[in-house]
Amino acid sequence: MLLSRLLPGPATRSFSTSATLEFPKLKSHSGTKKRWKSIANGRFKRQKAGAAHLNVNKSPSRKNSLMQTAISHGFQTPLLQKLLPYGS
Repeated sequence: MLLSRLLPGPATRSFSTSATLEFPKLKSHSGTKKRWKSIANGRFKRQKAGAAHLNVNKSPSRKNSLMQTAISHGFQTPLLQKLLPYGS
């Protein structure tokens, strides 16, 4: 005989009576997550591109401007908030 026939199973199964209204978690855009960081005022900052190599041909003022952080503008901020719903 099978052991499962000899052992009594659960008499009743418990089901949750309260309906959970949790929505699925929103996924953050992984490319945006790697490039942008949220700051305290709700906007986002990023590093400027083009300062990693081939800097001999660039003027000092251009290199200085490339080293500064860039802040999101007015039209970018709502798009970034959709891509990063929980900040980053």
